[in-house]
Amino acid sequence: MIIWLASYPKSGNTWIRSFLTTIMYSADGKNEFKHLNKIKQFPALTHFKKYISDYKNVDQLSKSWIAAQQTINIDNKVRLFKTHHVNCKIGNDVFTDNNNTLGVIHIVRDPRNVVTSIKNHYSLPDIEKAKNFIFDENMWIKRPQKTTGTEDDEIVPTLISSWKTNYLSWKNKSKNYLLIRYEDLLNNPQETFPKVTKFISNLMNIDIEQRKIEEAIVSNSFESLQKLEEKGMFEEYNHRVDKKKGFKFFNLGPKNTWQNILDPKISNEISERFSKEMKELNYI
Repeated sequence: MIIWLASYPKSGNTWIRSFLTTIMYSADGKNEFKHLNKIKQFPALTHFKKYISDYKNVDQLSKSWIAAQQTINIDNKVRLFKTHHVNCKIGNDVFTDNNNTLGVIHIVRDPRNVVTSIKNHYSLPDIEKAKNFIFDENMWIKRPQKTTGTEDDEIVPTLISSWKTNYLSWKNKSKNYLLIRYEDLLNNPQETFPKVTKFISNLMNIDIEQRKIEEAIVSNSFESLQKLEEKGMFEEYNHRVDKKKGFKFFNLGPKNTWQNILDPKISNEISERFSKEMKELNYI
């Protein structure tokens, strides 16, 4: 069965994944990104090779979502997967179902801060393009991106939709559901990360030492992740062609405050477009 780490892009998914792989696979709770690839991304090419001939064909892909997950789950083991995919239905084909999903850790972030991170991450020319990106209901991440430098981990077309639709598609769609706000990871890590630990421990029936959890919180602080990336230890993004231009995956973090960065016109547009959802998340 799959436990999803589900989020819109640039909302803290990799941060949670780094913390989880540290507490689950490191010996001492110290993070050096050595185990990050033990939580893979879905959908990826390796999951669909036996089902489709053209992995860029969305119709073929959607008809194989469940079959691919059934193959993953054939041994009845619990696995974690990162995804930015909207939890959608195309025709009669659903992205996932209760037969394949054990639980969901759903990570969200204030879209007024997401938009500036999206601009950096996708190298968009201006903030207006980034705003249109998070507003687009039909937004697909279509281009192949290698996450670990191997063909088997190439990302296949991923429908992320708008920030709003992505959020609503995963909200309470599983009996085992945990909502985590990016802002709480930043501002209250000592309470927020243990919630993630407890959720995973209960679903996977594992015990994790308190000492390791405490060390993992420290070694997965945003500042620690930035330093590891600066040392070249974040292998997933070392291959990016714009790396030489100063691209940083862990870019601003706590310094990314929309009040200081975002044009009031843009922030107001975002707040108006996503008003209901932002209110229920206490962003406005």
